Amino acid sequence: MTITSDVTAGTALPPLTVDPISRTTLALFAGASGDRNPIHIDLDVARSAGLDDVFAHGMLSMAYLGRLLTGWVPQERIREYSVRFTRITPVHATPTCRATVTSVDVVAGERRALLDLTVTLADGTVTLTGTAIVALY
Repeated sequence: MTITSDVTAGTALPPLTVDPISRTTLALFAGASGDRNPIHIDLDVARSAGLDDVFAHGMLSMAYLGRLLTGWVPQERIREYSVRFTRITPVHATPTCRATVTSVDVVAGERRALLDLTVTLADGTVTLTGTAIVALY
């Protein structure tokens, strides 16, 4: 979690690839998040909506991105964090979270990095995009 002064535009964080999304993961996240929408955990409900299977909560992918960020800087250094959900994450998919510094500026006397964020599946599908601003020191 050490941030050095050599962070510049183009700096990429090491990607975070998580284990395949299992039905157990979805059930546990539903309980932990309070989002018990059955489309994420009940196959019959998903099929009645015209889907082949259940799919992950968008906020689960956002949580994985948060894990990527807090693996790089302590949580208290995150100044802004926003995402846009672009596609669903199917059960059994293996998401990879990525972040790249797009600029570094001084704001309110604090050196801050703007990062572009993505979550991508193994087939190249981007399921989430976003940005974050973090204080570097």
